[in-house]
Amino acid sequence: MDHTEPSSPAALGRRLRELRVQRGLKQQDLASDEISTSYVSLIEAGKRAPSETVLATLAQKLGCSAAYLRTGLDEHETEEAGLRLAFAEMALRNGADGEALWTFSDLLTGKLPLDAAMKRRARVGQASALEKLGRLEAAIPLLEDVYADRAVAAGSDEWCRTAVALIRCYRTMGDITIGIEIGERAMSKLDSLGLDVTVDHIQLGSTLMGCYRMRGDRTRAHLMAQRLIAVAEKQGARAARGAVYWNAAMIASSRGQRAEALALTERALAMMAEDDNVRHVATLKMNYGLLLLEAEAPRLDRAKDLLLDAQESLAAAGTADEMARCELCLAQADIALGDWTQAAARAERALEVLGSEPRVLTACARTILAKVHFLREESALGEQVLEAAAHELRLFDPTYEVAEHWRLIGDLWRNEGHTERALVAYDAALSASGLQPTPAPRTAPGERTRRPADVPAPATGESARHRR
Repeated sequence: MDHTEPSSPAALGRRLRELRVQRGLKQQDLASDEISTSYVSLIEAGKRAPSETVLATLAQKLGCSAAYLRTGLDEHETEEAGLRLAFAEMALRNGADGEALWTFSDLLTGKLPLDAAMKRRARVGQASALEKLGRLEAAIPLLEDVYADRAVAAGSDEWCRTAVALIRCYRTMGDITIGIEIGERAMSKLDSLGLDVTVDHIQLGSTLMGCYRMRGDRTRAHLMAQRLIAVAEKQGARAARGAVYWNAAMIASSRGQRAEALALTERALAMMAEDDNVRHVATLKMNYGLLLLEAEAPRLDRAKDLLLDAQESLAAAGTADEMARCELCLAQADIALGDWTQAAARAERALEVLGSEPRVLTACARTILAKVHFLREESALGEQVLEAAAHELRLFDPTYEVAEHWRLIGDLWRNEGHTERALVAYDAALSASGLQPTPAPRTAPGERTRRPADVPAPATGESARHRR
């Protein structure tokens, strides 16, 4: 089996010889004033790499394109593959995720020729479609292969975008620590390269910032926010500044700084309102709506309008995770407005969208659904669903996000009068926050366990014999 690179001198020489033989030509027939017969022989043997001028002359004599000699790819077929690749990427942007996935997969397994860069684009597109369809375990290996490809230059926009997608998938899966490790190594690499900052670089930092927040590393998240805000302001791109303000708003919210969070979100929305990335703008509106719901003086109608607007856009361009989150935000709005039937329906839809893979968000959906059951005095159903939510959370490593959901579960058990279950949930929340239980005191060697004064110790040894 031939393992030579398509563009290597050996592969080029082999193609040159095959075409010459197919056309019934001799080496001297390819020679000219600029190209000697011996030079043609050296090229065919893979011992010389011809210049573009020589390649063009040889291609003309052989009746093919210089691109074919260089890569082995037919020019017309390559053009067709490029058009199909662009079509698949457009389908993905427009929310036709299934169609996009089929086209990317067909390109990677079909007969149309793809060069190395096109194959990477198709793999990343395939992974993006799988992510949007909620098939994260299938998306991650594809992204890891592209990210590890030596042809992808560290620090390039392609490298940054792949890193962001990989971190986002791990984060959604609940493997936040792995996402942070990837992000920190990538940021260190960027720092060591000393490259000019681009929008993709800032997006990488913003994604890492979000992981810090979800793990509960508020100080690191805040420091990263301050660093990125300064860089984004200097860099000047509105989308980059919007992404940083957006993540900084989430950090401020997690620190209880609601007014600052709202102000930063409004700035982010103003920056990104004209962005052609419908998905980003919709997700930002969803977060804004949630902040309005959680404000000291909730603006329920405004929040629901924003969430409904976000839902419409995410239905076309969002991932399964984002669509489910929007449904759950709307469910919370409906609970606040007293529409419990609609809230339950939204939580059920979120569970359908999330599928069967274990997710922290699935536990959140079950918790909200349990809350609705309790509000409707359907205690048995509420307890059953809440137990399922707790079971789901036990599958994940401790993070700040996991701790938040354990707290919510504890509050629901407490409100329903189940004190012991509430204590178990609160204990899990403390552990997920990093606080470990206090060890029980150990009895010193040879020391008897002390008993209450009114309970006599069992008779043993001499005292037992005297009592007899």
